[in-house]
Amino acid sequence: MSSSTIYSLHYFDGRGRAEATRLIFTQAGQKFEDLRHTRDEWAKLKGQMPLGQIPVLEFDGEKLPQSLAIARYAARKTKLAGKDDLESAKCDVVVDTMQEINEAYYHAWFHIKDAQQKETEQTKFKSDTLPQKLTGLETLMNKFGNGTWAVGDNVTWADLLVFDSIQNVLKIDDQALEKHATLKKNHEAVKKLPNIAAYLANRKETAF
Repeated sequence: MSSSTIYSLHYFDGRGRAEATRLIFTQAGQKFEDLRHTRDEWAKLKGQMPLGQIPVLEFDGEKLPQSLAIARYAARKTKLAGKDDLESAKCDVVVDTMQEINEAYYHAWFHIKDAQQKETEQTKFKSDTLPQKLTGLETLMNKFGNGTWAVGDNVTWADLLVFDSIQNVLKIDDQALEKHATLKKNHEAVKKLPNIAAYLANRKETAF
């Protein structure tokens, strides 16, 4: 990324759909403005955003929406998207698989309003969806990676996005990785990266 470019990441004061990009920038040592808007601030800004939603990455007169597009762009610019086109595609496969878990999680915890249906879906997620999807994710990482990293022999944005997403999983099931040695090793490896470790040590707890 150009050192003269100022990157501003618009989101709320939470991890949510912006945290993967924060981790990418952090791991790469890329400075950026971490703009965490209140609901009142967002009401005034909403009309200025391309889709009327955030996160949005703003730079050089551009406003880039959609969380995965932002993260993928940041990864490519910071050389965290794999060493070649094939590794880049494998990163996308890992990310897409993790996103299936994320969307099922968001649905069960945040999208359903009926209390009984919410409880049913959350139970199904923990007992069926999550174990099945984690097994698939681990299969991919064993095939694409080196036993520590998800793709190839070094950290990529796939590791960072999976790390952030798994943190949500561990909040609802702290034993979720116990039967998945590769996923657990990957999670611990990301946590120990110097830039990430420093960021996590100073990251405040948020509601989401």
